[in-house]
Amino acid sequence: MVKRWLVVCLMVMLAMPAVLAHAGDEPELGALFDGIRERYGSLAGLTMPYTREVLTRSMSMLGTKGGGDSAAGRIFFKSPHFLRMEQASPRVELLVTDGETIWWYVPDERVVHRNSADRFGQELRLLNDIFQGLLTVEERFAVSYGGAAEDGSEQIVLRPDPPWEEIDHVVIGVAPDHRIRKVAIHNMLGSVTTFTLEEPEPKTSFPEGFFRFVPPEGVRTIVNGEQ
Repeated sequence: MVKRWLVVCLMVMLAMPAVLAHAGDEPELGALFDGIRERYGSLAGLTMPYTREVLTRSMSMLGTKGGGDSAAGRIFFKSPHFLRMEQASPRVELLVTDGETIWWYVPDERVVHRNSADRFGQELRLLNDIFQGLLTVEERFAVSYGGAAEDGSEQIVLRPDPPWEEIDHVVIGVAPDHRIRKVAIHNMLGSVTTFTLEEPEPKTSFPEGFFRFVPPEGVRTIVNGEQ
């Protein structure tokens, strides 16, 4: 479960311009990347609301376009590797990492999962690379232009290369003003997790300890998946 949360966070962060720095040979990608970098490239930190919906393969086959597992919350990021994801509904959850430890807190269950960042190897290394200015997306992903979507956004398709165990590909929707509008994560089983991202708010500072976690009294801590 913690790995699923981390993969989700990473895929959302793939929308940031540090990854989308090279356009390959497609002119549409070049224009998109230039616009994204101009809009986001100088931000040392940011926060933005999100909504998330999961559409399973069976729902997709039935033509369902809504009503899947949904959630909403807010994402916070500070360069180079500080990430906090606050889920507000349908229940409160928190994932926070300072690049060394990953905490996933579920207040309703009075439990927090504490994991060493080293356990997540590829995922966390990618996270660190992204926010330290990764400029060679072709080394990790096959990148292609996905055309225009129904909502008017243009799409960028990322396929992990070499392949990832859980993720088949990611589709990033870019609004006409070059705001990252959606991130759709397609897994190997045919399910799609779609994040809709609102307008990002630049942040130059965060409260002390914002990207660390201290378990409240009476909360059970599970370390590296062991009870």
